[in-house]
Amino acid sequence: MMQLSSVSSRILFAGACVLASLAIWEKLANLMGRTLVFLGGYAPSRLLELAAVALLFVIALQLREIKQITRGPGSSG
Repeated sequence: MMQLSSVSSRILFAGACVLASLAIWEKLANLMGRTLVFLGGYAPSRLLELAAVALLFVIALQLREIKQITRGPGSSG
């Protein structure tokens, strides 16, 4: 279970980084009168919000992992 949360944390972190960089590139493209995101037409601020939500879940998963590590290998729950 701990390995699954670690993998999902890494995937969410990578996704959040991609969304944040996409938001930056989208804002630069919007300044030039173009767009990069064709599906859904998300504004750069919305992409940044989605990245922040993903990072919030990453933080929660990391705190849960730290809690399990400090409890020790014998305890459960």
